[in-house]
Amino acid sequence: MLKFVLHDAIGYVRNNVREFSLNAIRLLPQLPQLSPYDVNIALRENEFVYKFPAEGVIHSYETNQLGSNSPCEDTRTEASLLYRNGFMCGVFDGHAGAACGQVVSKRLLRYISAGTLPRQVLREQMKQGNCSSQSFLKCHNDKVDFVSEIRPIYEKSFQRYVNQLVAEPQRDVASELEHAFLHLDNDLAQEALTTNDVRTMGVALSGAVACLVHVEGLQLHVASTGDCGAVLGILDPQTNQWHPKKLNIEHNAENMQEVDRILDEHPREERETVIRNGRLLSQLMPLRAFGDFRYKWPLDTLQQKVVPMFGEQVLPPNYYTPPYLTAKPDVQQHELGVNDKFLVIASDGLWDFLTPSEVVSLVGEHINSKKILEPMRLPPGDVKLQQISDQLAERKAGLTRKPVDQNAATHLIRHALGATDYGIEHSKISYYLTLPQDVVRLYRDDITITVIYFNSKHIAQLRGETHRDQAEPQPTAA
Repeated sequence: MLKFVLHDAIGYVRNNVREFSLNAIRLLPQLPQLSPYDVNIALRENEFVYKFPAEGVIHSYETNQLGSNSPCEDTRTEASLLYRNGFMCGVFDGHAGAACGQVVSKRLLRYISAGTLPRQVLREQMKQGNCSSQSFLKCHNDKVDFVSEIRPIYEKSFQRYVNQLVAEPQRDVASELEHAFLHLDNDLAQEALTTNDVRTMGVALSGAVACLVHVEGLQLHVASTGDCGAVLGILDPQTNQWHPKKLNIEHNAENMQEVDRILDEHPREERETVIRNGRLLSQLMPLRAFGDFRYKWPLDTLQQKVVPMFGEQVLPPNYYTPPYLTAKPDVQQHELGVNDKFLVIASDGLWDFLTPSEVVSLVGEHINSKKILEPMRLPPGDVKLQQISDQLAERKAGLTRKPVDQNAATHLIRHALGATDYGIEHSKISYYLTLPQDVVRLYRDDITITVIYFNSKHIAQLRGETHRDQAEPQPTAA
């Protein structure tokens, strides 16, 4: 509970500073005022909804993205696992460019889909020649692929990874997730050093943080490196109140355990320079990340391979005892129960505005308010006119809570940008959406959100429990 109070307090201070700055920006006469229609178009442009056709632990998911950087440095990927009933999704926040985030968002899920597959099934698929990087998962919202010149390089690395897997014993899911994170990061390094291609080197020198969700049966795993976040929405059946449960740890300078870990890995003489002004080597905000090999490679490697391509400016200050950075994830496991209703994963662009408690409350309210959009259903058996009258009165009263957005991710973005003490302020959203490109990043980051809805009835069956119908998600049709 204390960590939520502290998080809320930090968020309050940040929001007040941001409000003060935004009020100053509002004085600029050149900012256009968007109409409600224009705001809706902008907020809903990247919506995506998927409802699973088969009965399973996950009912559906909703996702959305609002860029700040140009191009947007956030990416997202969602996929069903083949040869078993499972699901994965991830949110990836790039920095120093979008290249690393875009590459990791595609490749990481492919590595994990192979790593978590039972070894015997993996060997059988290899014998049948069914062992490409996309053989073990089905992506739902993946519109582009790698360029033809780079694709063979990545495919060759994947084949080496799979050959290594079949020669090793099966690990538990948490260990396989960690192994996939570290192996992919190492592949990014080797590809950059061996191909001597500016594109693979660009991926290696840019960076990305990640929050990945793996669900199979009742077992939910969240693997995160960096400062994306995941929070579980739990409904208390006694009080009908929503409660948050964070399922990740942010790797930044606000996490003193993480700071101590890094300081302990380097000589005492570097204690004043390893982390300065809340940044690694006074430059990098996240303390764990994919890529960013200018903080990982030995100095002579940087001077021989990187400086000739990109110049001396790539060398960080006070670079004495690398590596200073790792892609090793923090992995948390949770066994799903009937009161676990949804999971929200998002890049830090959302958490800059809203706390985990606020996010869970908003999604919970959104689930309840969307019931007004469903067809009216009468209770079974003999129904009295008074019961029908009461139900109609309840629906009429609920019209005032009818959501503007049917997609919960969009609902969260709208509240992040426009929430005030008196409700959603349209003009505030308009200002955020029309800030000039050269200053918008000072006021908001890219925001990427995925909301996963769990099927409580199916969870109850797997647990051998009786399910009492509570707040259940009813997402929009895809």
